[in-house]
Formats: sequence, C-alpha cells, structure tokens
Amino acid sequence: MQGQLRKMCTQLDNPVQYELPLSDQTVALNPLIGKPLKLTYTGRIYCVHCGRQTKKSFSQGYCYPCFTTLAQCDMCIMKPETCHYEAGTCREPAWADEFCFQPHIVYLANSSGIKVGITRQNQIPTRWIDQGAVQALPIFKVQSRYISGLIEVAIARYVSDKTSWQQMLKNHAEPVDLAAKRDELIAVCKAELANIAERFGQQAIEVLTHEQVVAIHYPVDNYPVKVKSFNFDKQPEVAGVLHGIKGQYLMLDTGVINIRKFTGYEVEFTVP
Repeated sequence: MQGQLRKMCTQLDNPVQYELPLSDQTVALNPLIGKPLKLTYTGRIYCVHCGRQTKKSFSQGYCYPCFTTLAQCDMCIMKPETCHYEAGTCREPAWADEFCFQPHIVYLANSSGIKVGITRQNQIPTRWIDQGAVQALPIFKVQSRYISGLIEVAIARYVSDKTSWQQMLKNHAEPVDLAAKRDELIAVCKAELANIAERFGQQAIEVLTHEQVVAIHYPVDNYPVKVKSFNFDKQPEVAGVLHGIKGQYLMLDTGVINIRKFTGYEVEFTVP
C-alpha cells in the first residue's frame, strides 16, 4: 500500500485500537504486533491543507505558504494564553469562532508523570491517547480555548504541562491518584481560578468533581530500554518487528517512529 501519512486513528478499547491512514486507505495495526513491517518514504511530501507538493513540511504537515498564513498554525494553538483573537490580531476570525469558541477541557494525565493539558471536548479521549497517557481525568470544562489556556498556565506552576516522550515510550509512569491531585491543585490555585471566573463569569468555568479516572492500555509486547528514533528525512526506509504502539509512535525492535511528525509524507507500507 502507498499513500500519504496522517496521524494514526485510535479507538479507546483494552487495548487501544490503532489504524494507519495512507491517503484514502487505512491499515489495521493491532494485528501486526509481533510481525515485521516496512515503511519506505518516496521522497514526496504533500501539504495537509492545500494538497500541493512541498520540499519541506512545517508544523506537522503544512507547506510554507499555509504555515505562514493559517491561524491554525499560529503559536497560540500551542500556547492558548497568547490568543490572537483576544488580542484582536487573529488572521482567521471565522475559523477561530468555530475552533476556539467551543467547550474545552482542562485535564490531568499521567504519561511520563503527572501533567496538565487542554483539549477540545470532542477530542476526548483522542488527545490522551495521542500523548501516550495511561491515566487521565477531566478537571474543568470551560467555554473557550483562551480560558482553558489561562487555567493551564495557573496549574502549570505546580505540575508539568509537557510529556517526556522518551520516558513515555519506556513506560516509566508510576500510578498517580489524579482525583486527589485535582483537589490539591484546585486548592492551591484558588486565587488564580477566582480571578479567571470573575473576568469571564462563573458560567464560563465548570469544575468537574464527579468525573472518573480513565485508564488507558496500549498494544505493546515489549517496551524499549533505550529509545532510538527514526527520521524519514535522514533515513527513508524504516523496517523492523512491530513490538507495540503508544501515543503516535510505532515501536519496532530497531527503533521508534513518530507517525504524526511525518504527516503528509508519502510512504509505501509493506508487511514482508
């Protein structure tokens, strides 16, 4: 099979079910655990937005013109507290109205350790799986991406807002009492949360005190002791026995590859 890579499609199950999109085709990956496979990069990259061929990919799949013009490629997507819409400088207000002004969830997750994160409500549990979280707990529901970013910044003073992908792949995350951590963080962030609620209104922020911790299990036979990552730009052929899948990584006996990083790359997928 040959086609353009997209991030792997997932379904929460025990374990998580994975499919690899290749243009208009998909490959079920769970049945391939323990089997050899090969991905060969053809040297062609296509923008995920406009479809044109590009020599280099920006921001996980965009050509340079799209990267420099689309609001979805702005830094405020990664750092919502710097929202361009709020500052009056958004390049695509109509897109922001649809993307940013919908319910967002602030959550705690355990991937390489406890972290705080945000996502659109309709991206749960996909976001947690993409990060390789083994536990996750929604703690706030808010009206916009900007508000979720402000809450994340407040909480990130006490816990990390990042995942160590190497530790995540080694499965070095000890179980955490996320509900107890939620209560602790809400208490220490009480003043900051009150200021945010006063600014946007109490109806803009809902504390989620009755949500249950979600446990996530991945299809992995063996976790790597050392993590060696593949890069299609340097090595066009990636081959090995598939030991597992976690986050957006294929874990082979020869190394790991982040599929999402190479969105838009055209590859030939073979099972010898």
